[in-house]
Amino acid sequence: MNKRVIKTVVLGLLCIPVIGFCQSGTDSDKIAASQAGASPLYFDAAASGIPAVGPGSFYQAQECQVRAGLPDFFEKIKQGKDVVVAFIGGSITQANFCYRLQTARYLEQLYPATRFKWINAGVSGTGTELGAFRISEQVLKHKPDLIFMEFAVNGAYPDAMEGMIRQALKKDPATDLCLLYTIQNGQTAFYQKNDIPPNIKGLERIAAYYGLPAVHLGMEAARLEAEGTLTWKGSAPAPDNKILFSEDGIHPATAGGNLYAAAIARAFQKMKTPTLEKKKQLPAPMITAAWDEATMVEPSAAALANKGWALQATAPDPALKKFNPWFASVFTANQPGAAFRFRFKGDLFGVFDIGGPEAGQLEFTVDGKPITLSREKQGSFIYYQVSDTASTNVLNRFNAYCNNRYRGQFDVVKLEPGVHDVTVTVSSQKADKLEILPADKRADIEQHPEKYDRSVIYLGRILIRGKVVKETGAGAYQQ
Repeated sequence: MNKRVIKTVVLGLLCIPVIGFCQSGTDSDKIAASQAGASPLYFDAAASGIPAVGPGSFYQAQECQVRAGLPDFFEKIKQGKDVVVAFIGGSITQANFCYRLQTARYLEQLYPATRFKWINAGVSGTGTELGAFRISEQVLKHKPDLIFMEFAVNGAYPDAMEGMIRQALKKDPATDLCLLYTIQNGQTAFYQKNDIPPNIKGLERIAAYYGLPAVHLGMEAARLEAEGTLTWKGSAPAPDNKILFSEDGIHPATAGGNLYAAAIARAFQKMKTPTLEKKKQLPAPMITAAWDEATMVEPSAAALANKGWALQATAPDPALKKFNPWFASVFTANQPGAAFRFRFKGDLFGVFDIGGPEAGQLEFTVDGKPITLSREKQGSFIYYQVSDTASTNVLNRFNAYCNNRYRGQFDVVKLEPGVHDVTVTVSSQKADKLEILPADKRADIEQHPEKYDRSVIYLGRILIRGKVVKETGAGAYQQ
């Protein structure tokens, strides 16, 4: 197995901005390791028992950029209608006490006559690129009235953020959107200098272009740190009665999450004032419309031909059931040579799957030709490019975090725009899994090598930037 590819598979799961500050390898490992199972899509904020967080007394004029505000959300509140609120982001959104539950409880108490439905579409360790593929299925089909978007520490890739925004507004212009800017270790320094982190500046340009409100969640924490009353990263309990924001420099502890939620509470107080009229028509893209058609599809539904792949329900399987909120079933194969085929019109395809000890490798044939892959990067977006000079023809689904545990992961392959016929095959090549695992994660593979000596794929979704193309009985194709 090519070592560059091994590293790429791991990096493909991480979207860590590296502009303007330094993230340690240990912190990056914690972020990667945090990507485990799925959380229930719907959640009950009151059942969590967490108290509501109020706005507090902090004030910074730039903390909330109101712009066009949330007019349709407030109008539904005023009319006494039910309201659906979705949170989409990375691990800070997926986790229970980093801000999401506190925010939901605050809104329930702020509007006690309103019946809310809450959606948690956080996927740990992933950024806006996977968000653009999954927003339709995990968020938009549930007809949200308000969507919070939190991706600043997960790459902040602006092209795909624009795609998420455009998908939401195309689906329903009455959907209100609010960007949330979380920060990580070292970034408080920007706010302390009356600046904002470079990765957030890219998202801010998009928010301003579309007239969307945005909230800088870390400003109060930055001030408290400067005053000496908050420790941004440390072990509990924090020394000298300080507030401990986080233990890893990324994910807020409950006290840190309370500070994040308080910033959102202040934003709602600020946004209640009538704002400029919301834009009625979707403008031309600021960066690109390429991500407008990003989507994900069930593999079995897209497959035109199949040899050796089968549907497996995730709920009954102890190893896979924690992914049931994402994948009620997976398309799985465990024999080299097992293959299925699909067609699509577009320029990106990929896999959103489950990794684990027995995970194997995939090979692809595109338009009748086996392909070789090279790792490429555009900003924080990491993908594979078809290249005649590349040294590997496999996409490994086992990585350094698959030791005796199962985790969600994804990778994408970029092609020239057009209609493509893709065959996905379980490779007969086996990765050196012992070499991939670091020394401190080798105990299980050394004790149970047979568990790892397999080539199983658990494919939850095919990722496509474009549209699936179906065959007709006459042999022609239709979208």
